Amino acid sequence: MTNYTISVFTMNTVGLLNRITIIFTRRRVNIESLTVSETERKGVSRFTIVIKHENREFVEKLVRQIRKVTDVLAVFGYLDDEIVFNEIGLFKIATPLGGVPVDVKTINLDWNAKIVHFGLDYVVVEKNGSEEEIQEFYTYLKKWEILEYVKSGRVAVGKTEKGLVEFLPEEGNWEIV
Repeated sequence: MTNYTISVFTMNTVGLLNRITIIFTRRRVNIESLTVSETERKGVSRFTIVIKHENREFVEKLVRQIRKVTDVLAVFGYLDDEIVFNEIGLFKIATPLGGVPVDVKTINLDWNAKIVHFGLDYVVVEKNGSEEEIQEFYTYLKKWEILEYVKSGRVAVGKTEKGLVEFLPEEGNWEIV
């Protein structure tokens, strides 16, 4: 199965997430990750949706269906080599008195992660990178007790020279935030 990242630019409208995700549900496609954020254009949101599928034509058809949804401004489907992407993982690690101390130097230098909070008997570590890099770091941290773990969805931008402004409809007052 191949990873596909679908970027959907929309008006910031109530209920739009449901209208987009129902397209995936009806076609029995699992969403691996979903991230929604504002863009550099006021009133425009970006949905970054990651799916796994073996058929590119199927994914292209899915993209065409999403384009038909009211308030969707633009939709693009990408393979991993066509985008720059990242995820973030947060790990709450137990550090009880008398326990194995966290190796801050190894975490910072070898894993390119950082401790973002020191608690009395725990630390919170942040790791940015690909899904695989975060999973490898998770495996490394298993020598300590992992109290909590959360990973964001993918954030991505295309490797093309054009930005969002090139794809927005002419009408509309697209003010830069």
